[in-house]
Amino acid sequence: MQYIIHMKPISIRYPFFILLFITIPTFKCFAQDAIERLWFNEEKTAKIQIYKATDGKFYGKIVWLKEPLRNGKPKVDDKNPKEALQKQPLIGLSLLKGFNKDGDNEYEDGTIYDPKNGKTYSCIIKHKGTHLDVRGYIGISLIGRTTTWSLAE
Repeated sequence: MQYIIHMKPISIRYPFFILLFITIPTFKCFAQDAIERLWFNEEKTAKIQIYKATDGKFYGKIVWLKEPLRNGKPKVDDKNPKEALQKQPLIGLSLLKGFNKDGDNEYEDGTIYDPKNGKTYSCIIKHKGTHLDVRGYIGISLIGRTTTWSLAE
Protein backbone atom coordinates (compact mmCIF):
# COMPACT_ATOMS: atom_id res chain seq x y z
CA MET A 1 0.00 0.00 0.00
CA GLN A 2 1.29 3.40 -0.89
CA TYR A 3 0.39 6.59 0.95
CA ILE A 4 0.42 9.91 -0.73
CA ILE A 5 0.99 12.90 1.49
CA HIS A 6 -0.41 16.12 0.29
CA MET A 7 1.38 19.19 1.63
CA LYS A 8 0.15 22.68 1.19
CA PRO A 9 2.82 25.15 0.16
CA ILE A 10 3.91 27.29 3.10
CA SER A 11 3.78 30.96 2.49
CA ILE A 12 7.15 32.64 2.84
CA ARG A 13 5.75 35.16 5.31
CA TYR A 14 5.08 32.57 8.05
CA PRO A 15 8.74 31.59 8.54
CA PHE A 16 9.65 35.30 8.39
CA PHE A 17 7.26 36.14 11.24
CA ILE A 18 8.44 33.17 13.29
CA LEU A 19 12.06 34.25 12.84
CA LEU A 20 11.15 37.84 13.70
CA PHE A 21 9.47 36.86 16.98
CA ILE A 22 12.40 34.67 17.95
CA THR A 23 15.09 37.29 17.29
CA ILE A 24 13.47 40.44 18.73
CA PRO A 25 13.83 39.32 22.37
CA THR A 26 17.39 38.21 21.63
CA PHE A 27 18.40 41.68 20.45
CA LYS A 28 17.12 43.19 23.67
CA CYS A 29 19.48 40.96 25.66
CA PHE A 30 22.45 42.43 23.80
CA ALA A 31 21.36 46.06 24.03
CA GLN A 32 23.88 48.18 25.86
CA ASP A 33 23.13 50.95 28.26
CA ALA A 34 24.11 54.48 27.19
CA ILE A 35 27.07 54.67 29.61
CA GLU A 36 28.54 51.30 28.63
CA ARG A 37 31.28 52.94 26.61
CA LEU A 38 34.84 54.14 26.79
CA TRP A 39 35.30 57.52 28.54
CA PHE A 40 38.15 59.99 29.03
CA ASN A 41 38.60 61.40 32.51
CA GLU A 42 38.44 65.21 32.75
CA GLU A 43 42.19 65.67 32.23
CA LYS A 44 42.19 63.15 29.34
CA THR A 45 45.02 61.25 31.05
CA ALA A 46 43.04 57.99 31.36
CA LYS A 47 40.33 56.04 29.58
CA ILE A 48 37.73 54.26 31.69
CA GLN A 49 35.64 51.40 30.32
CA ILE A 50 32.18 51.34 31.92
CA TYR A 51 30.31 48.05 31.76
CA LYS A 52 27.31 46.30 33.26
CA ALA A 53 28.24 43.24 35.31
CA THR A 54 26.24 40.06 35.78
CA ASP A 55 24.83 41.48 39.03
CA GLY A 56 23.06 44.17 36.94
CA LYS A 57 25.22 46.97 38.36
CA PHE A 58 27.64 49.24 36.54
CA TYR A 59 31.41 49.26 37.03
CA GLY A 60 34.32 51.08 35.44
CA LYS A 61 38.00 50.26 35.11
CA ILE A 62 41.06 52.02 33.73
CA VAL A 63 42.01 50.55 30.36
CA TRP A 64 44.47 53.20 29.09
CA LEU A 65 46.82 55.79 30.57
CA LYS A 66 48.45 58.64 28.69
CA GLU A 67 51.60 57.99 30.73
CA PRO A 68 51.44 54.34 31.78
CA LEU A 69 55.01 54.14 33.07
CA ARG A 70 56.86 55.62 36.04
CA ASN A 71 60.63 55.11 36.07
CA GLY A 72 60.30 52.58 33.25
CA LYS A 73 57.75 50.41 35.10
CA PRO A 74 53.94 50.29 34.92
CA LYS A 75 52.30 52.77 37.29
CA VAL A 76 50.85 51.12 40.38
CA ASP A 77 48.23 52.02 42.98
CA ASP A 78 50.86 53.24 45.47
CA LYS A 79 48.43 55.51 47.39
CA ASN A 80 46.08 52.65 48.25
CA PRO A 81 45.55 52.45 52.03
CA LYS A 82 45.71 48.64 51.82
CA GLU A 83 49.39 47.76 51.61
CA ALA A 84 48.66 44.51 49.77
CA LEU A 85 47.06 46.47 46.91
CA GLN A 86 49.78 49.10 46.49
CA LYS A 87 51.62 47.05 43.88
CA GLN A 88 48.66 46.43 41.59
CA PRO A 89 48.92 48.19 38.20
CA LEU A 90 46.67 51.18 37.52
CA ILE A 91 45.71 49.74 34.14
CA GLY A 92 42.90 47.32 34.94
CA LEU A 93 42.10 49.02 38.26
CA SER A 94 38.38 49.32 39.07
CA LEU A 95 37.48 52.95 39.78
CA LEU A 96 33.69 52.79 39.66
CA LYS A 97 31.79 50.14 41.59
CA GLY A 98 28.20 49.09 42.19
CA PHE A 99 26.08 51.70 40.37
CA ASN A 100 22.34 51.22 39.95
CA LYS A 101 20.47 52.94 37.16
CA ASP A 102 17.91 55.46 38.42
CA GLY A 103 15.69 56.74 35.61
CA ASP A 104 16.98 57.32 32.11
CA ASN A 105 20.22 59.21 32.74
CA GLU A 106 21.25 58.82 36.38
CA TYR A 107 23.28 56.17 38.17
CA GLU A 108 23.53 56.06 41.95
CA ASP A 109 24.50 54.01 45.02
CA GLY A 110 28.01 53.47 43.66
CA THR A 111 31.50 54.44 44.71
CA ILE A 112 34.48 55.99 42.97
CA TYR A 113 38.08 55.35 43.92
CA ASP A 114 40.65 58.11 43.41
CA PRO A 115 44.10 56.58 42.86
CA LYS A 116 45.71 60.02 43.25
CA ASN A 117 44.93 60.03 46.99
CA GLY A 118 43.86 56.44 47.70
CA LYS A 119 40.38 57.41 48.89
CA THR A 120 36.97 56.04 47.99
CA TYR A 121 33.90 58.28 47.77
CA SER A 122 30.17 57.80 47.31
CA CYS A 123 29.29 58.72 43.75
CA ILE A 124 26.48 59.71 41.40
CA ILE A 125 26.81 59.70 37.61
CA LYS A 126 24.63 61.73 35.24
CA HIS A 127 24.74 60.86 31.56
CA LYS A 128 24.52 63.89 29.26
CA GLY A 129 24.98 62.63 25.71
CA THR A 130 28.71 62.59 25.00
CA HIS A 131 29.57 63.58 28.58
CA LEU A 132 29.23 62.17 32.08
CA ASP A 133 29.00 64.29 35.20
CA VAL A 134 30.73 62.21 37.85
CA ARG A 135 30.16 63.52 41.38
CA GLY A 136 32.16 62.10 44.26
CA TYR A 137 31.15 63.01 47.80
CA ILE A 138 31.35 62.14 51.48
CA GLY A 139 28.09 61.94 53.39
CA ILE A 140 25.64 64.02 51.33
CA SER A 141 26.04 64.84 47.65
CA LEU A 142 25.92 68.60 48.32
CA ILE A 143 29.41 68.32 49.77
CA GLY A 144 31.53 66.97 46.96
CA ARG A 145 33.19 67.58 43.63
CA THR A 146 31.97 66.99 40.08
CA THR A 147 34.21 66.19 37.14
CA THR A 148 33.10 65.86 33.54
CA TRP A 149 34.18 62.86 31.51
CA SER A 150 33.95 62.85 27.73
CA LEU A 151 33.27 60.06 25.29
CA ALA A 152 36.51 58.53 24.02
CA GLU A 153 35.13 56.39 21.19
